[in-house]
Amino acid sequence: MTRNRTSLAAAACLTAALALSACGGGTGAQSSAPSAAGTSAGPTTIKLVAAEYSKDNTKAFWDAFAKTYKEKTGNTLEVQVVSWDNIDQQSSTMIQNNQAPDILNLNAYASYAKDELLYSSDEVLSEEVKSDILPTFVKYGTYENKFYGFPDLASARALFYNTDLFTKAGVTAPLKTWAELEAAAKKVTALGSGNVGYALPLGPEESQGEFSMWLFNNGGTWKKDGKWTINSPENVETLTFLKKLTDEKVTQNNPARTNRADAFDLFKSGKAGMVVGFSPLAAALDADGKVKYAVAPMASKSGSDPQTFGVTDYLMAFKKPGNQEAVKAFYDLYYQKDQINTFIKKEGFLPVTKTGLEAFADDAKLKVYLDTLPNAQLTPTDDPTWDKVKLAVQQNLGSAMTGDPKAVLDKLQQTAEAAG
Repeated sequence: MTRNRTSLAAAACLTAALALSACGGGTGAQSSAPSAAGTSAGPTTIKLVAAEYSKDNTKAFWDAFAKTYKEKTGNTLEVQVVSWDNIDQQSSTMIQNNQAPDILNLNAYASYAKDELLYSSDEVLSEEVKSDILPTFVKYGTYENKFYGFPDLASARALFYNTDLFTKAGVTAPLKTWAELEAAAKKVTALGSGNVGYALPLGPEESQGEFSMWLFNNGGTWKKDGKWTINSPENVETLTFLKKLTDEKVTQNNPARTNRADAFDLFKSGKAGMVVGFSPLAAALDADGKVKYAVAPMASKSGSDPQTFGVTDYLMAFKKPGNQEAVKAFYDLYYQKDQINTFIKKEGFLPVTKTGLEAFADDAKLKVYLDTLPNAQLTPTDDPTWDKVKLAVQQNLGSAMTGDPKAVLDKLQQTAEAAG
């Protein structure tokens, strides 16, 4: 997503939250006149702390939503929009100080679910809302058999390729296998003039996202049957292949220090044949108009059905005295088609509901994502230790490009197992 995030986020983790065991205070229930959605004590004021996806749209949407929420429920929604650069630290501090918002928009929820701070879907989602959310997001939003991580929007990845460079290099797309991708990368690099075949971002911003896209397309996983599988044979084979691309010099210099934004900039400059991207990259390319490109499903090692790496952020609800009905009313309104899909379209992302898939179906530019979104695989955000593991991956995965891929993954496996 168009931020240093993945989620859809900044590398800072929420470790401090793991020590919490209770949460109260905050804006809670404030009594005045009765309302349809309030408790018997009267209307309720609740607070939303939301991440800023864009300066043009995020605050405007939530301010309008708060007005509609007031009109329909009688309750008040206080909105605080925070930059993705700061929201991890600010939200963690709020919770440590017993001032958690009623609803928090963030890219991780499981540590709070573990500490029993959150409402589950059984407590605040209607059956209509719950049944509309795509099963893959229910799966990754579930901790210990309860659904806590309610998705607000999503992104999915696909392979972008520069059609001019492909034509000059004599490459016929789409590419089905890694061998075809490697051959295409060599041909584009051979054009010279500073062109590289594939822009590979394994820097500290989001290396876990890039690696996920590759390992999922080799039958790999981060976890399986409750056990970490970071150093599985499939994952070692995947990282070894990425090192091969680097050794063959068909990537940019120093992938270990290249962040996603840097790889996108290289592609937008017209100097990269391929990059893994998502719909906001397409929007930026369209606005710029300098690079002719196409988008296809990611190549898999064997040429089998392509897989995609998906990302979602969450609207989690904190348990606080007197806020349950107002929180439920928030979700009842947000998940209405004219609300959630308006937000997602404005921000340039993908739907998280079945009705959202229908609403977006006519957008031809999104077809490559929408076709794979229902079966998208995510990183294990349902594990409270993932934030710590993710940080270790971000800091260390890139070192495999100049070292031993297996040794790097073995160390990350040890870190994951030691984390819990």
